[in-house]
Amino acid sequence: MSNPNDQNYFYGQSAGMGQQAGYGWGDANQGEGISFDMDSNFGQDQNFQSFDYSQTSGHPSTVPDTSTPGLYPALPQGYESSYIGSPPSVYGGQFLNPNASSFPPTNMVSSGTDFEDEPPLLEELGINPDHIFQKTLAVLNPLRETDAAILQDTDLAGPLAFVLAFGGFLLLSGKVHFSYIYGIGVLGCLAIYAILNLMAVSGVSIGVTVSVLGYCLLPMVALSGVSILISLQGFVGILLTALAILWCSISASKLFVTALTMDHQQPLVAYPCAMLYGVFALLTIF
Repeated sequence: MSNPNDQNYFYGQSAGMGQQAGYGWGDANQGEGISFDMDSNFGQDQNFQSFDYSQTSGHPSTVPDTSTPGLYPALPQGYESSYIGSPPSVYGGQFLNPNASSFPPTNMVSSGTDFEDEPPLLEELGINPDHIFQKTLAVLNPLRETDAAILQDTDLAGPLAFVLAFGGFLLLSGKVHFSYIYGIGVLGCLAIYAILNLMAVSGVSIGVTVSVLGYCLLPMVALSGVSILISLQGFVGILLTALAILWCSISASKLFVTALTMDHQQPLVAYPCAMLYGVFALLTIF
């Protein structure tokens, strides 16, 4: 049985195991480690295989590195490869702010989305302030000459504003007649539209009829504003009411005759218009 205190004892030796080749001996008391015996000729004769690059390979893409002098022989003359040539161009601009000169100029066609080329917002909504102003002046002054092209514009912004103002003034005087205004207005526009199509040669659209009748409601809006201050059931009120009806009918007939080129037919157009505005006058008085 092996004794650790024995001189010939080595670490890792089990009981009954003698000394084996390949293990080194050491003194256990001195804490020496295990050593291994190596061949004395190890590392003395190391032969590495050398390669001859004097002949070109069958593959032209395989090119040895000749940057280190003396490591490989120089390439023979006439040797060409796709990997040997001028170095690639290096991008010299910034990644976040590239140089404009690095890119070829392109002729871009304007897509028409510039804000300078867009029409005003009111024109996109079909509201022309100039036409509204011209029609309003034509209603306030029936003797004024008006361009027929302006009257062909089916602008409903002005009539809507005048109808709301008319109903608002009646509301301030204690009369809630919004439903009557809308109902009478729709029936009156349809009736005038039918009459004008029977009288005019070229015909008229429903948009032009509503636009002209709505703008010519402006004197009636003024009458409803006066009704807030004074009563219209007296002599002065009846006189103002008759004047407003006459003003509205003359303005409407003048605009219809100008727009439809109905020469010498203004009294025939003014009569049905006076009947329509007379109903609005009754709403204002009572």
